[in-house]
Amino acid sequence: MSNRLSKETSPYLLQHANNPVDWYPWGNEALSRAKEENKLILVSVGYSACHWCHVMEHESFEDSEVAEIMNEHFICIKVDREERPDVDQVYMTAVQLMTGQGGWPLNCICLPDQRPVYGGTYFGKNNWKNLLLNLANFWKEKPEEAIEYADKLTNGIQQSESLNLSDETFEYSRKDLEEIFEPLKRSFDMAEGGYNRAPKFPLPNNWQFILRYARLMKDEAARVATGLTLEKMAFGGIYDHIGGGFARYSVDGFWHVPHFEKMLYDNAQLVSLYSEAYQYSPNELYKNVVYETLEWVKREMTSPKGGFYSALDADSEGVEGKFYTFTRKEVQEVLGEDFELFCLYYNITEGGNWEEERTNVLMRTEDDETFAADSNISVEELRSKIQIQKQRLFEVRQQRIRPGLDNKILASWNGMMLKGFADAYKVFNEKEFLSIAISNAEFISKHLLSEGGRLCRIYKEKEGDALSGVAFLDDYALVIDGFITLYEATFAEKWLSTARDLCEYALQNFYDPGTGMLFYTSQHDEELIARKYELLDNVIPASNSVMANVLLKLGHFFDDEMYLVQSRQMLQNIFPQVKTYASGYSNWAILLMNEVFGLYEIAITGAQAEDKRREIEKSFIPNKIMLGGITGTLPLLQDKWTNETKIFVCKNRTCQLPVTEVSEALKQIFN
Repeated sequence: MSNRLSKETSPYLLQHANNPVDWYPWGNEALSRAKEENKLILVSVGYSACHWCHVMEHESFEDSEVAEIMNEHFICIKVDREERPDVDQVYMTAVQLMTGQGGWPLNCICLPDQRPVYGGTYFGKNNWKNLLLNLANFWKEKPEEAIEYADKLTNGIQQSESLNLSDETFEYSRKDLEEIFEPLKRSFDMAEGGYNRAPKFPLPNNWQFILRYARLMKDEAARVATGLTLEKMAFGGIYDHIGGGFARYSVDGFWHVPHFEKMLYDNAQLVSLYSEAYQYSPNELYKNVVYETLEWVKREMTSPKGGFYSALDADSEGVEGKFYTFTRKEVQEVLGEDFELFCLYYNITEGGNWEEERTNVLMRTEDDETFAADSNISVEELRSKIQIQKQRLFEVRQQRIRPGLDNKILASWNGMMLKGFADAYKVFNEKEFLSIAISNAEFISKHLLSEGGRLCRIYKEKEGDALSGVAFLDDYALVIDGFITLYEATFAEKWLSTARDLCEYALQNFYDPGTGMLFYTSQHDEELIARKYELLDNVIPASNSVMANVLLKLGHFFDDEMYLVQSRQMLQNIFPQVKTYASGYSNWAILLMNEVFGLYEIAITGAQAEDKRREIEKSFIPNKIMLGGITGTLPLLQDKWTNETKIFVCKNRTCQLPVTEVSEALKQIFN
């Protein structure tokens, strides 16, 4: 017997459609019933690629005894955190306040009016049953105490985001950047890369800040730590050496054993990061990571209409990582007499290199030069052999039962992947990257964008290509960022105009005049128990930090002082917190870096504008915007059109003398 979730289109909700639990999707039907029957609400949040969500479903939600307790005492609501991040945000804050930690699956018990009273993440079956019975009895016997606790907790949720709202104006300096970087430096793992802890998350925005810091501050420690981290991640089991793309994180301190789910948002940001790193320090490893990851996105994560899907599951055939791992015997059967070299290269052993007996997660421990020297072959021969062997294993792996695909197409994550393809095109000049980026931008414009700059968050292909769901601030911010990057790659002003329209809509509908920040939800959205900002940069940068950065760029592109003032106000609001928790404010730190060093406006006009743009992109200039072409209406391009191609380097509303050669323009920047 299926429950109400069978009518949903979210892959995560559909996974629970045949549970004996009487699940509701989030909405008026469930919330009204809770009030009418004075029942506690159980809000259970997860996402389709979440391994421990699957474990808890199998242990508890598929169990008829557990379901009976849930159905009798609670109104049970299942939430896909990727569809309703606003709901997830509120209850995640509640659980973090209660327990000091969070994660998914997220399970929160609420009063009939949605205010939380208890919560946690994964619970084993027996603990879950006992907890539910105790909470049901508590609500029955001591409702006043429950209400009193909910009052305090809800107040804590509403006040959990502190801001500096003084009128003090900060004068930012290099010293501020040093004070942000120094605590980060003390936590670097200089043996394995990343931070000195386990599990290890890629945190691409952190490393983008550190990479840019290395360049602009000429800091050797930042350069070495970034290079080590990017190499170790690309060598590790967190990277899919056969099919491309990164898993979400490694469970250990060595990037070895991943949680095997692949998320679009991680890979989008990592493509941009490795592309920037190649600009700074050309390394064949970085290029291979970008090309292989984007090939995976093209092959497995792109819809026929050009949208990008959300995630691949960690599990296949009910086993985590089964699709991705190999025994030594399997490798030998596929590769024959050449298998020894491959097994040495990827550390494949007879006994296996992780907890599953005889099973191996492919990972490297040496660079090609060292391995080739040890193996008495040339680097070229090694790379050729490994590439052929990888392709043979890939073809065999393709015949396996595949991990589940979450085929939701989310505006925010598509904006990030659009930026990833555009960034990769700018660095590597691969025309296919640009073609896919433009196709995705056209998809967003056609299917997720309505007149007046209003976005829709979700595109679903199941029933007549239906649009679903309101959009949140991250959708606007990240799509704007993607369109800006595409403009800089093409000089086609329509993308920049679309970005400005989206920005205007966001400012009109998300802006909080009391703080100068933007709410995560629009003024037209459903009212929850708290209207939150999103300030902390996490595995995805905070929507407010992305908005502040794009406002700075748009302010320069359009010479719009209002955008610049808004961006600076947002930075001023958050600045005191940045030094206290640098890894949680890395995208704000990038904005601060642009304020300290200024933003170069590089305008290229004339018939060879595209050639000059490509040449400039061979240099890593993190604090720049680029504009131009053979025609254009932007303020900075006015009076700059001549018969000869010219490059104008401008900063602080002052342009240096135009030059015709990129080498001369670079001297104006770096001298």
